[in-house]
Amino acid sequence: MTNKSSESTETHIFSGNIFIFHAFDVGDDINLESIRTSNVVISQPLSLPKYFKNFHMPLAIDLPHPHSSSRFSTCKVHNFGAISFAYKIPFNDTLQNVRATLNELDDIYQEQSVNDVSAVFKKIKKFIAKPKFFQTRSSYLVIQVDPQPDQLDIATLKNQYGGVIASMLRFETETLSEYHKDEILEDAIGYFRGDLIVIDTEATFMYDEEYEELLHLFEFSNIQQLELRYFDRLLDQQLNIIYEGQPHKLPLSAYLPFIGSSGGSMADLGKLRVDISVIVERLEDSIKLVGEAYFSEMYNLLVDKLDLKNWQESIARKLNIIQDVRSVYQNQIDAIREDLLSVLIIILIFIELVIGLLNYMRVGH
Repeated sequence: MTNKSSESTETHIFSGNIFIFHAFDVGDDINLESIRTSNVVISQPLSLPKYFKNFHMPLAIDLPHPHSSSRFSTCKVHNFGAISFAYKIPFNDTLQNVRATLNELDDIYQEQSVNDVSAVFKKIKKFIAKPKFFQTRSSYLVIQVDPQPDQLDIATLKNQYGGVIASMLRFETETLSEYHKDEILEDAIGYFRGDLIVIDTEATFMYDEEYEELLHLFEFSNIQQLELRYFDRLLDQQLNIIYEGQPHKLPLSAYLPFIGSSGGSMADLGKLRVDISVIVERLEDSIKLVGEAYFSEMYNLLVDKLDLKNWQESIARKLNIIQDVRSVYQNQIDAIREDLLSVLIIILIFIELVIGLLNYMRVGH
């Protein structure tokens, strides 16, 4: 009986799609309206779910021709300096075979996405503020399987294929231990009785036919992670400069009273803090899940699995550290400026005294 069940599990055919999301940070702001009117790329219609607010809607475009992305699904250009891609790869195979090909498939589209973003970047570079190819990247994978309610209910699916699903989400080709399998499957959710969605840190298994609206959440969360990683990396560079004892060098004029600017590095930090706050809040405000309990639960799980809250807390901590260190430097600069001002006042008083004495001596003669 066990052998028959095992044999059936290894030969059972599933159909569905593998969705791979890639996002790249390529600069600061991108002028979407200029891209749209320039005709350097072909724009595509974009329909977002109702839980997305449209005032930060990205620009959907086609890949510049010629291109070799036969599985290309969408490309979106975002005004905060990011470009995102989605690829759709259909399959009709056993879950074991799908699991065996995931690593190779992931590698293929890692390389393909770099080629595709390079082609787009070259076309729109002049519309990007401070363009750079590329600063940070992020990716996520979704395995969508068409339900077979007449053959497999959710309990049977988890019992017979739970090990395969868990190892698939960790990009492992061998079955994980029972502990790790249970740990991955314990947060599984579903809207209808026959649905099953298992979200993990790098991939999600989705046993659901009505998945289109859900895909936007995965793409959006991947872009959020991209921007948080970019800012975290930017702050790491600032911290490395501090740890290596190489603070930002100021010109001599910065120390001179009445001439040097009093803002200095603190002004730069203030601008960076504002930039980070604007981007993070813009992303958070782009999605409104009030009254959407299922989407809200899904998004909260993604936030947890992608560690987005910890990324935000890490950025806040590093900003505070940099602010404390730069405050010390700023206080030193202010002290030097005050000392120079005091010396200047003393010199002026001395000059005035000397002139007074010379005038007195001249009158006396």
